[in-house]
Amino acid sequence: MNRWTGWWHELSAFAKFRMYTGLTFQSALVAVIVVMAITVRSPWAAAGVVVVGIAAVLAVESRAEFAVTSRVAGRRWVQAGAVATLAAVWIACAVAARLSGAAAVDTPARLTGIYVVMLIVFSVVSLIERKWWILLALSLATGLAFGTSPAAVVGGAVLTFVAGALVIATTLLTVWGLRVVDELERAKVVEAELQVAEERLRFARDLHDVVGRGFSAIAVKSELAVALSRGGDSGRAATEMDEVRSLAVESMGQMRELVRGYRGIDLTGEVAGARSLLAAVDCRLTVEGDPTAVPARFHEVAAWVVREGTTNIVEHSAAASATLALGAAGMSLHNDHPRGTPGRRSGLRGLAERLAAVGASLDVLSSPDRFGLEIRWEKN
Repeated sequence: MNRWTGWWHELSAFAKFRMYTGLTFQSALVAVIVVMAITVRSPWAAAGVVVVGIAAVLAVESRAEFAVTSRVAGRRWVQAGAVATLAAVWIACAVAARLSGAAAVDTPARLTGIYVVMLIVFSVVSLIERKWWILLALSLATGLAFGTSPAAVVGGAVLTFVAGALVIATTLLTVWGLRVVDELERAKVVEAELQVAEERLRFARDLHDVVGRGFSAIAVKSELAVALSRGGDSGRAATEMDEVRSLAVESMGQMRELVRGYRGIDLTGEVAGARSLLAAVDCRLTVEGDPTAVPARFHEVAAWVVREGTTNIVEHSAAASATLALGAAGMSLHNDHPRGTPGRRSGLRGLAERLAAVGASLDVLSSPDRFGLEIRWEKN
């Protein structure tokens, strides 16, 4: 049971919705086939309905939009075989209805032929291009093949077209819903990537603004020192080189401060960023406690815990909810629907090393349904 639930939890929201849609679509098709087989009231006609019903289900399964499994999805020969079977049974019904003079054969043959057309529209026509023209042609062919009088021909064609149009409209709405969900899923991924790119741009801009000026001054003063040295003014050249050295030391200090600020951004900012990032992937973050409750000397490593834990949730789970608890004795971050195993997450090893360096401990709790990080500020 855990294997099946774990498999379901590993699926993305779009994959779950597509599977649900495929199961619903195919279940409706099977229900229609069962009703058709019962209402034809003829053993041989019911057998024909079952045969074309299986072909129709395979035709739907070969379409990636409604496939429940991946075994036949995308395989053209499956769809071609299904279409050939549907067409062959329809032609057989048309021949039987025209050539047989017995009512016990004519009526089931006509009814089965109409049913086959509906299955063709349901499983094939509604999922291809130029569907409306093909539906019109099928409607006219059905009226001519199974109509016993001019009025019956027209009535059969109109009835087939209207019923087929309803089927196509329903299918188009279903496909539209799948596309909307797919676009939303892609938008969430793009939003998360944009947040990362925005942070990189911010760092690049800060690095340019803070360090670029110092390096420009170093370059200018170095050129001046070279010119003075060549001109024989060694005293001024030495003075300029002393200033170059001071600027280099100052620039290095500014760069270290900038990198330290980038790596060790405050805990409050990390919590806010985690909430925003998880919301972008449809995961609700509940924060218990307050960043101010964490001892000051653990603020930086706590921020790292939040950052690494949030990254793990995004990359290694299909979480719908997560809980972050902050306190004076420690902190924790838990989420549902994990994927993979903790051993594969190299980031956790680095996090454990950072915590050990400040005297804190890390425990990783993992189960098929939950994943959590438990941190204690002081090792027992």
